[in-house]
Amino acid sequence: MMIVRLGYVAMSMELKNASPSKTMTFAQFQKIEDREAAIRKLERIALENLENTLRLLKHNVFNDIHFYRLTSRLIPLANHEELSGWDYMRPLKGKLREIGEFVRKHDLRVDFHPDHFVVLNSPKPDVLINSLRTLKLHYMLLKGMKIDPTHRCVLHVGGNYKETETSLERFVTNWSEVPSPIQQLIMLENDDTSFTLEDTLFLCEKLGIPLVFDYHHHLAHHREASWEDQWDRVTTTWKGSPLPIKMHISSPKSQKEFRHHADYVDADMFFRFLNGIKGSVPQIDCMIEAKQKDEALFTLIREIEKREEVEIIDGSSFYIK
Repeated sequence: MMIVRLGYVAMSMELKNASPSKTMTFAQFQKIEDREAAIRKLERIALENLENTLRLLKHNVFNDIHFYRLTSRLIPLANHEELSGWDYMRPLKGKLREIGEFVRKHDLRVDFHPDHFVVLNSPKPDVLINSLRTLKLHYMLLKGMKIDPTHRCVLHVGGNYKETETSLERFVTNWSEVPSPIQQLIMLENDDTSFTLEDTLFLCEKLGIPLVFDYHHHLAHHREASWEDQWDRVTTTWKGSPLPIKMHISSPKSQKEFRHHADYVDADMFFRFLNGIKGSVPQIDCMIEAKQKDEALFTLIREIEKREEVEIIDGSSFYIK
């Protein structure tokens, strides 16, 4: 039997007043005449985000949820060019340690998925530099939590620039500019418009990067191609990872808006995937990318409980027979 664990992204629909992504724009920052006071306000917002992150993790443990995506917006303006001298990590060390201790105590899997502006195959040097700076922030947050940063950050391949082969080659070239600790941080995901499963596998196999398979993206972009024929290659990219294989699951909002994520996950669609891979790996962690966040997870597990081919483990995990 194969273990399936469900996770969700960043926000809870059930836990109130617990946003981990509160922010301040640079325009708002500039309106505060005392710069030091403005920086202290940024730090208070960041600490509140971290406190809400801890609340969310406690909510997850209470509900037997073992897999969670941290928001990349924990520290507002962390990498803004006008705040280059701000040591934002210093006031956060205690709270980061507390989060890390909780994660380790309850054996939770946490990771990140930075925003679309992190582009490692960009032809523009400044975009690559800014992308590496953002990835370093994620690395430092994980180190501050004393969590092994290996394979904790999902990225898309980047921009296609109307030439797939050249864009893939540029990723390989730019990879040599990525420091080794940051390389170890990264997983790659197939996307819904530019880089197919086959394209992403090319990079993952060449550079030794785990591939996070997004089933919905594959159907949106390349549905005529069989993902099943490539599954062994996907699992092989995870052979050197300390973590179980992970994938993304979501459902189309509608046939007309197929690429957009629905509020919830279609259980039949999910099980078409699971039945295609059962027995191929001992465990798979499935990150739900649905608008209703944890409520989508709760709804899905209630539907899964009714299926004969599963044995429920707890509030977010089950065996598929």
